[in-house]
Amino acid sequence: MRKIFKIRYGSVLILLFLICSNLFLQYSYAEIDIPKVYIGIENQNDPSNVSMLIKIIFILTVISIAPAILVLMTSFTRIVVVFAFLRHALGTQQTPSNQIIAGLALFLTVFIMMPVWKDINNNALQPYLREEISQDEAIKFAINPLKNFMMKQTRERDLALFYKISKTKRPKNIEDVPATILIPAFVISELKTAFIISFLLYIPFLIIDMVVASVLLSMGMMMLPPILISLPFKIMLFVLVDGWNLLVNSLVKSFFGV
Repeated sequence: MRKIFKIRYGSVLILLFLICSNLFLQYSYAEIDIPKVYIGIENQNDPSNVSMLIKIIFILTVISIAPAILVLMTSFTRIVVVFAFLRHALGTQQTPSNQIIAGLALFLTVFIMMPVWKDINNNALQPYLREEISQDEAIKFAINPLKNFMMKQTRERDLALFYKISKTKRPKNIEDVPATILIPAFVISELKTAFIISFLLYIPFLIIDMVVASVLLSMGMMMLPPILISLPFKIMLFVLVDGWNLLVNSLVKSFFGV
């Protein structure tokens, strides 16, 4: 019975295939208006068209490096590094997860960078959309707030390091500092600040680990991992002192110099 059903089912599929093929062949020779599409390279005498093409390429380039801009030119680096060290200090392995840490760091970055982005929107983006300033002026007005933010967080020693390596003459003001020097100096300054904050976070949890290890050793429980006993105490300490509130408060204030 199953064999007869399979044969009939296969015959029906073959019949449907033949009908569809016949219909396709009938309509393939009919007169259907299909638009033609040309892809090629031609000479262009209109400068406006060339300028528009360059703008499109520039916009696509900016979009492609947008993640790098978000990570390396904002407060994101310091926040996500501190959160990662906090997780290791607590000893909670993958809790909170990487997605939660990155998401929280992203929204804190939006909160911290909001004054900078408002400045860019008011002085660069909106005047450019209203055609009050040119594209070059808009880019200049958009970069200056970011440079001012990065300069406030960058140590002079780190900035001098890249000037020394590149053998470039030191500028007289902030506007003359090129982005190729300011951005890497800002990144290593942020990493140093994040490591200092993380070291201070490690101290109370390290003390708990040492106390628990000493108690277990004095009781002769050398085979019991101290992390199993110290983890609940570290979590309880972090919750009792409202650790997330203190940590986020300190991180946000560290960017505003409060």
